[in-house]
Amino acid sequence: MIERIPPQNVDAELSVLGAAVTNKEAAIKATDVLQAADFYREANAVVFEAINNLIFHNQNVDVLTVTEELRRMGQLDNVGGVSYVTDLPNHLVSSLDVERHAQIVLEKARLRRLILAADTIAGEAYAGEGEVTDIVDAAERRILEVAKDERRQEMTAIGEIVQGQLDDIANKYTNKSGITGLPTGFSGFDNITSGLQPSDLILVAARPSMGKTALTLNIAQHVALKEHKNVAFFSLEMSQEQLGLRMICSTALVDSQKLRTGRITSQDEWSRIMQAATALYDAPLFIDDTPGITVAEMRSKARRLQAEKGLDLIIVDYLQLMQGSQGRRQAENRQQEISEISRSLKSLARELKVPVIALSQLSRSVESRQVKRPMLSDLRESGSLEQDADIVAFLYREGYYQQEIEDSSKNITEVIIAKHRNGATGTIQLYFHGQWTRFVDMTNRNDEAEAQ
Repeated sequence: MIERIPPQNVDAELSVLGAAVTNKEAAIKATDVLQAADFYREANAVVFEAINNLIFHNQNVDVLTVTEELRRMGQLDNVGGVSYVTDLPNHLVSSLDVERHAQIVLEKARLRRLILAADTIAGEAYAGEGEVTDIVDAAERRILEVAKDERRQEMTAIGEIVQGQLDDIANKYTNKSGITGLPTGFSGFDNITSGLQPSDLILVAARPSMGKTALTLNIAQHVALKEHKNVAFFSLEMSQEQLGLRMICSTALVDSQKLRTGRITSQDEWSRIMQAATALYDAPLFIDDTPGITVAEMRSKARRLQAEKGLDLIIVDYLQLMQGSQGRRQAENRQQEISEISRSLKSLARELKVPVIALSQLSRSVESRQVKRPMLSDLRESGSLEQDADIVAFLYREGYYQQEIEDSSKNITEVIIAKHRNGATGTIQLYFHGQWTRFVDMTNRNDEAEAQ
């Protein structure tokens, strides 16, 4: 069987080196695009490394200095001696084309890396050692590394940045509402945050039974139904059927117990249920209920959704049920794993340029103190959640702890914005209609009840 030759273009490599030893500006342009490892022919890689060394030390680059640098490196004979270096200018096509030829070299190098990654993936798949999900995660990481290398970010001139910011300020000035991000449907929250901003990681943390899932489901419904934006909801605790029932309940304003038991008592309730189902049927809301999903799996699904349908908001319920890149069984330290997960979610928000809402369960230590209202220090044993989050919002309901409180106040929930990287902090109050699993602004607390 004839061995296939990997993708390469030695002529382009020699043209780049010929330009580099003839013109220092061309050499600098080449080193901006390429690394020594991008060259297929070993001798060319070594010569390019010598050129890189000279530029790094701000020395002149020509045939003589490159020859001396190779001699200092002990590599002159290995590349073919002095004659190999002195012959390089003969391969120069044009120093003006050095960037184009460097791109050809880089593209071939990326193809070789892709082949290497594919061979490694195939070997691991044939070996079949470990869990299939771990093998798939490792495969995706290798492909992503090749893709990441493709997206080297160039530096941006301050003029371009300022122009972009001026355009943004002008748009905000025109938008008199002051909501520059995605509206959540809760006016108090939106007034403080200006809506959910692209690339932000928003942490919603609370003890169990405070309404984390209900709140974020309400936000997801508002964004999908009212703003007509695409939402990805990753549910690690509840099944998609349970979430679907909750959304019908909160949209139709029909008691959740009636939906669970099928005891619908009026034609009006049936009508509202059908209207809610019809609205939700066409909503751009996508639910994934994979238990123990890994960061890599979530990233892959989010990227695919963005490419196929578009994506405007990601919600994760909840963060502690996720697994890091190595899987929970291999994690040396759960705190470190949580830190990796939170950093990855922030990275995902930045990469896809969408807000990511991550729910977090607070530990029992909150219960052990007299004042049970959450604070930022409650996150300090949870990896780097506080540092990674752009917004930290705690949910707290006094009526959960104080049974003697008046019935009218039992369902008042505080949303404590304890950290806001780019704005003010503060506390707002929402009212929770438990029978509908629905939060509303305090000013609207009686409107929906009266409508029933």
